[in-house]
Amino acid sequence: MLQQRTLKSLTRAVGVGLHSGQKVEMTLRPAAPNSGIVFRRIDLPNPVDIPVRFDSVSETRMASTISPGGQPGGPKVQTIEHLMSACAGLGLDNLYVDITADEVPILDGSSASFVFLLQSAGIELQNAPKRFLRVKKTVEVREGEGSTLLWARLEPYHGFKLTFQIDFNHPAVDATGQQVSFDMGSGRYKQEIARARTFGFTKDVEAMRSRGLTLGGSMDNAIVIDDYRVLNSDGLRYDDEIAKHKILDAIGDLYIAGSPLLAAYTSFKRGHALNNKLLRTLLADASAFDYVTFEDEKLAPAGFAELAPAW
Repeated sequence: MLQQRTLKSLTRAVGVGLHSGQKVEMTLRPAAPNSGIVFRRIDLPNPVDIPVRFDSVSETRMASTISPGGQPGGPKVQTIEHLMSACAGLGLDNLYVDITADEVPILDGSSASFVFLLQSAGIELQNAPKRFLRVKKTVEVREGEGSTLLWARLEPYHGFKLTFQIDFNHPAVDATGQQVSFDMGSGRYKQEIARARTFGFTKDVEAMRSRGLTLGGSMDNAIVIDDYRVLNSDGLRYDDEIAKHKILDAIGDLYIAGSPLLAAYTSFKRGHALNNKLLRTLLADASAFDYVTFEDEKLAPAGFAELAPAW
């Protein structure tokens, strides 16, 4: 049987929120089988649990934000996608995340620090079958047309692979890889995707901060790009780091479905909002998906049965 996974012990991190700039403490704890991933706002007078589900997403401006029942204005946790991406990369099904503010700490701007934290706590197999969300027919969402066209698609595939193409029309970005494909079955999430950092443009910083965004952003946790070049003294971690970060985000956004996907994902030029719209479109059509488990691990997609080796 391909089993569910949780942590062996708890682990903690302290950092700042990318958008809020607030100091935040986060504790990651083991959870029982079939619990899913649940964020708990322990800073509130009465702690509030927010289970991660596609319909818990209440905001997708610059990040994925969840709240109980997806209600805007309710208690929230924002910028969950990097931690969710790390959980997907390690195949974690069940986890409690206790948090002391309304935003997950950005740490180094990638998911590598989360992977390290989770693996430091240890991964434990549980006596319950891992449940996959299998895409049975192609689902696509589109916005705009011509030069403003954006789209994302899920197609049937025995595994989970992603392709993302960026198009920023910017000299520094154009000099990097514009399209990245990655198959989770390769077992190389940590090496090829996890270290890709979030990014931002100096021309946008003042406007974003006036709207209460990127207040915690710096070159310590993001790639910063001016009109011509990358400003970070250490440059890029990958030649195609910007496109790879889009893959990292997509892995996290799609893991919000509540189960790992069996699908091929392709997207052009878009991010959190379109990813959630794609999940909602898929799950609104009962003929487009089903849930499967694997009693015989040999029948599972390649790479899904093995635990990722430690760093």
